[in-house]
Amino acid sequence: MTFAFTQDVPIDAAFYKRITDGLGTDVPKGLVTHLAIERPEGGLRYIDIWESEEDCERFVEERLHPVVHDLLSEIFGDNLPPEPERTAISIVHYWHP
Repeated sequence: MTFAFTQDVPIDAAFYKRITDGLGTDVPKGLVTHLAIERPEGGLRYIDIWESEEDCERFVEERLHPVVHDLLSEIFGDNLPPEPERTAISIVHYWHP
């Protein structure tokens, strides 16, 4: 069963690039697709589709959080802001090669 969500994050494309540079080029196990789009009101919106919620959570805990927390600690020190809320979405259809 797939797992999909959107998440609005208060960062710009330059900060996002620092995150992706830290993650490297290895595609996470279970990731179907990830989009990062600019929001007209500022910040970015992620749209993710995963093969399972477990695959997503494993990636977040093992790879994403270490990179993001390190970058955020440069700005906030030990007082990291809360993670932006994810909004689960139901997929009706997606094409995958």
